[in-house]
Amino acid sequence: MFCKNTNTALFYSSIDKIPAKTWEILGCENNIYFHRDFLKSIEKNHPEITFSYIILVDDNSIPIAFSSIQIVDFFMNSIQNDFDFLKNLGRKLRILKDSKPLRLLISGNTFVSGEHGVFIKQNQDKQKVILELAKAINHFVSSNKELKNKIDAFLLKDFVNESLFITDELKTVSYNPFSVEPNMLLNIDENWQNFDDYLASMKTKFRVKAKKAYSQSASIKIEEITSENIDNKVIEMTALYKKVAESSNFNLGDFNLETYKDFKDKFDEKYILKAFYLQDKLVGFMSGIINNNSLDAHFVGIDYSLNREYAIYQRMLYSYIEIAINKNLKTINFGRTASEIKSSVGAIPQDLTMYLRHKKTITNKILKLFLQRIQPTPFQQKFPFKKQQ
Repeated sequence: MFCKNTNTALFYSSIDKIPAKTWEILGCENNIYFHRDFLKSIEKNHPEITFSYIILVDDNSIPIAFSSIQIVDFFMNSIQNDFDFLKNLGRKLRILKDSKPLRLLISGNTFVSGEHGVFIKQNQDKQKVILELAKAINHFVSSNKELKNKIDAFLLKDFVNESLFITDELKTVSYNPFSVEPNMLLNIDENWQNFDDYLASMKTKFRVKAKKAYSQSASIKIEEITSENIDNKVIEMTALYKKVAESSNFNLGDFNLETYKDFKDKFDEKYILKAFYLQDKLVGFMSGIINNNSLDAHFVGIDYSLNREYAIYQRMLYSYIEIAINKNLKTINFGRTASEIKSSVGAIPQDLTMYLRHKKTITNKILKLFLQRIQPTPFQQKFPFKKQQ
C-alpha cells in the first residue's frame, strides 16, 4: 500500500485501498466515472499503467475531492497528421524521442473524453481545490524518488468551457492550456418518442442520407454482447478496435477490451455493447455507457474495407440515437474524432481544454509557445434539423 498523508491530501495506489467511508462522504458514485467498480475495472485490466488516486481533505480531514491519476508512457509515433509539428517540436526540445517515451502523469481518464478525472463536492471553493490538486500532484511526485526522476510532464484533461474559470487557476502554477478535438454532443429533443420522430425532424437531404445508410446496412445483423457471449468475440473485437485506434491523431494508450467483461458484470444494461455481423463475420462493434441522463459513446471497432459499402459507422451513430430515444435520455456524448459525420446526425461541438506542464522550467516556457498553436482540426459543421436546436 502506498498512502502518504499531507495536510490536505491522501494518496492511494489502488481503488481497493480507499476506505468505504471515504466513498460515502464524497458521494461521487452516482456518476459512473467516479464509481469504484468502473475505476477498478480499468485499473485491473491495464497493468502497464501505474494508477494512483488522490483524496483532498479539508482542515477537519473530511474528504472534499477526488482525482484519478494514471502514469503512462507516451510514444511519439502516437502523434499523427495535424500534430506533426508537435512531434517535430518534441525532437528539437528533446522531450520526445524516437527511442524513449515521454513519461506522462495524467489527471483524468486516459480512455474517455470529458471531465472524468476530478470530482469536487458541492459548496467548495473549486478554484482553491484545483490549486490544491496541482500542489498534491507535485508532492506526490517529489516525495517519491523513483517517480521524481521518471515523470517528464503533467497533464490535466478534459475541461469544458464552463469550467475554465476554475481550471485557469492552473496557469498560476505553470500549466499551459491548449485546445483539443471537441466532444460532439447531441441533445435529444423531448418530442422524439421514437426514431421515426427523429427522422421527421430532419431536413430532406439528411433524412434521405439516414435512410440510405439503413438500406446499405440492411444485411448487417446487430447482436447484443453479453457477459455470457463476450469471450467468443473479444479477439475479433480487439483487431477491429486497433484499426480504429491506429487512425486516431492523438492516442494516450491502448484500451484492453477485456475490461468490457467487468463493465457488463458490474453495470449490466447500463453498459451498451453491440456486435455488427455481415453473415457470420464480425465487421464492427459499438460500446457506451448510460451515465445518469446521458449516453456516452465509448470505443468502436470497424472493418474499414467494408465500411463504405455497408455504412457501418453511420449505422452505429444512428444506433446510439435509437438507444438514447428509447431509454428517454437527454443527451449523447459522441466523443472526439469524426466530427463532421457526427454533426451530420445532429451533434454539435463542445470545446475541450487540457493543461500541460513539463517538469523542466525552460522547456515548459518554450512548450507554452507551441501549445498555443494547437487548434482542433477544422470541419464543416452540418445542420441537419429543420429547426436547429
